[in-house]
Parts: sequence; C-alpha cells; structure tokens
Amino acid sequence: MGSKFFGTDGVRGQANTWPMTADMALRLGAAAGRYFQRDKQEHRVVIGKDTRRSGYMLEYALTAGFTSTGMNVFLLGPVPTPAIGYLTHSLRADVGVMISASHNPASDNGIKLFGPDGFKLNDGAEAAIEKLLEDGVSLSGPDYIGRARRVDDARGRYVEYAKTTFPQRRRLDGLRIVLDCANGAAYRTAPEVLWELGAEVIPMGVEPDGFNINLDCGSTRPEGAARKVLDTRADLGICLDGDADRVVLIDERGCVADGDQLMALIATRWASEGRLAGDTLVATVMSNLGLERHLETQGIGLKRTPVGDRHVVEAMRASGHNLGGEQSGHLVMTDYATTGDGLIGALQFLAAMVETGQKASTLSHVFEPVPQKLINIRFAKGKTPLETDVVRTAMADAERDLGGDGRLLIRESGTEPLIRVMAEALDPAVLSRVMDKVVGAVRQES
Repeated sequence: MGSKFFGTDGVRGQANTWPMTADMALRLGAAAGRYFQRDKQEHRVVIGKDTRRSGYMLEYALTAGFTSTGMNVFLLGPVPTPAIGYLTHSLRADVGVMISASHNPASDNGIKLFGPDGFKLNDGAEAAIEKLLEDGVSLSGPDYIGRARRVDDARGRYVEYAKTTFPQRRRLDGLRIVLDCANGAAYRTAPEVLWELGAEVIPMGVEPDGFNINLDCGSTRPEGAARKVLDTRADLGICLDGDADRVVLIDERGCVADGDQLMALIATRWASEGRLAGDTLVATVMSNLGLERHLETQGIGLKRTPVGDRHVVEAMRASGHNLGGEQSGHLVMTDYATTGDGLIGALQFLAAMVETGQKASTLSHVFEPVPQKLINIRFAKGKTPLETDVVRTAMADAERDLGGDGRLLIRESGTEPLIRVMAEALDPAVLSRVMDKVVGAVRQES
C-alpha cells in the first residue's frame, strides 16, 4: 500500500500540525514499539533530537508510546542524526529515533526511525508500522510498561567514536577552522571533536534557542561562514545542517564546495588506496555531470539513485559499495557510519589536507562542474503541476534543446510542497533558455 505518513526521510511536517502532533507521535511510538519487539527479555529504544523547541513535545509523546508497549527508552538529548545510527547498534537497541527536520526551518520537525543494525528503515518496515498505525496497537499490561531514563554520556560516546575515524597518529595542529553548526544538533559534539584533534576552532551557530536552527546559517546558508573564513584567515570552513548529517566546505579563499566535490576527492583517494569497494561511487540523479565525467577518467563507476540519502544507502548495501552521497552534502561512508555524517565527512577532507599538505582550495576543486541551475517552486495544496499538459510540453521542448549535452530533472520534493527544477548544459545560454521555459510553465500551473 502507498505510504500516508512516511516520506522520503521519515515523517515530517510543520510542528503541532498533523502529522507532527503529540498524538501522532504517541501513536507512532506505540506502533514502532510493537513492530520492533523481539524475543528477548528487555526491549530498548534510543531517542535523540536536534534543538527545535517542538522536540520536547515529540520526545515525551514518543516516550509515552514506546513505554506503553513495554519498550525501555533511553533519552540521548541533542545529538547528530548519525549518532543515533551508531548508538542504536552500540547500545543493542531494537530501534532508534531521531527527532529532526534536518535543514528545514525551526517551525518544522520530523521523526526518523532506525533499525537495530543502525540503518534507516526500508519501505517494507515503514509499511508494516503504518499498518499498525491504521489497525491499532495492543498495549502492554500494567506490569510490563517500559521505563525511561536519560543517558548522560551519549554525546561523549559519539565524540570518541568520530575521532577514531581520523587517521591514527595524525593531528589537526596548526589548522584554523571555522565551524558553523547551524544552531543544531552538533553544536557541542563537532567543536569538541575538532578541538580535541588539535585544531583551532572558530565556532558559529552554537547558541541554539529552540527557534534559530538553520536560520541564516549552516550548510544551506554558508555565506556568513565564508566571510568568517576570510576575516580570520582560516584554513577551512565547515558548515553542517540542523541534524549534522550533511556538510558543505569553504576553502581558504571563501569559495564554497558542495558534496559532489567532496565525494570526488574521497572516491579518487580511496580508489588509489584500493579502499573503494567495487571502484564505484553511489550518488543521486542530482549530482553534476562533471562528477560523472571526472570519475570516468579515473576508472571509477558512478551509480545513480533517486534523491534521498536513504536511496543511496539502500543501493550501497545491495551492491556492497562503501561510498555514496548527495550533492547537497550528505556523505555516506559505510566503513564508518550507517547514514550521512557531516562531521566524519569533514574529517576525511581534513585527513587529505594533513596527509598531502595541500590547501583546501586545491583539494575542494577536483573537477570542473558542468553549468547547472536549480530552482525550487512552491505549489498550492491540491495542485499537481507535473501532471499538466503545459508542464509536460515544456519539459519535452527542453529535452530537445538540451540534446546530448545536458540533463533536465524535475521532481516533487518528498519533504516540502516544492517542485525542484534542475538542468545542466555545456552551453550557459541553452541552460538559461531551458530553465526559463520549464520554470515558467511550473509557476503557471502552481
């Protein structure tokens, strides 16, 4: 059956509006608790969150739902999404939960579920939980209600683990790093990791107030960090998003490098070291055509998936690949993590800086991107712009204009009421003409 609650990355929406209500969270906790109970004496769930005010409401509601089905709840507080994947497996929990809407504004929130192996749930598991939501859940008897407690050392556990992913006997001494934590989940963990490895850390976005997560900061708004890099003569800028599962880098000249450049660097280095499984990188349809062409010259394959880091991870696991990600900054390295990890991705880049002695500007410009434009168009509720004849005709015309020298991708966001239009073309004039035509048609029908 088609999912009604789960989107491309868990359940997400505006806080205190269906489905992001306390009642829905309680029901989802009960359904997930019943689904994940295995044949053992103790059933565990770990719950983490980012810094949104609504996280308290959802955290307590989920706790009530899980304990009502006999699950014991371990509350981790604000931790990055990848820490949930790691700690779910480390603490031998049946299920992990991250309360976050990632890079979205503070008015939104979301619930992401992880299985006992630390990976996000697949479609089959989500469908089964959704059926329990619809059919109702049998609650535990009064003698079998679960307990809840805070875990004080959760952040420290993740900090120590993240440090182990950096090459042994290497240090960040002498490096000055601007670190923008987006007033989000990594506002304490990321500075601690970099400082303990020896870097001079210039922190930004580390004063969350419940409402300023991702507000003019972080990976979606790196301009402030770029200015800070120049003002402080830093060697590198690192911008995370609200739940720290993605990263954008800024070189010493203030230039921004996206996930494609970071993936190109790591794939090339790992392939040369014999570490890249199957000599293949897994990326989404959004990754730049220039990345694909660069990998071809290095004898590295590129496997494309639909948008969403979950699709990337599923393709990696199905084929045994260990490196994948998204242009937006998700970087998945299954040797180290079960989901995108912005901090560990940045540590891989810093390892390259330390081991090669090269500047960030050299390492972050691995290939020349094909000119690309991406425009998001908000549409009204009840509208279906992509199904109209006007948009379909515009898309067909655009494909003819591009020929074999570009790509057009138009899709509906899985997390927001947005149509995302992306095009690439070797000729910038063709790119502008195609985008004007398609974007104009979508706006007309939205």
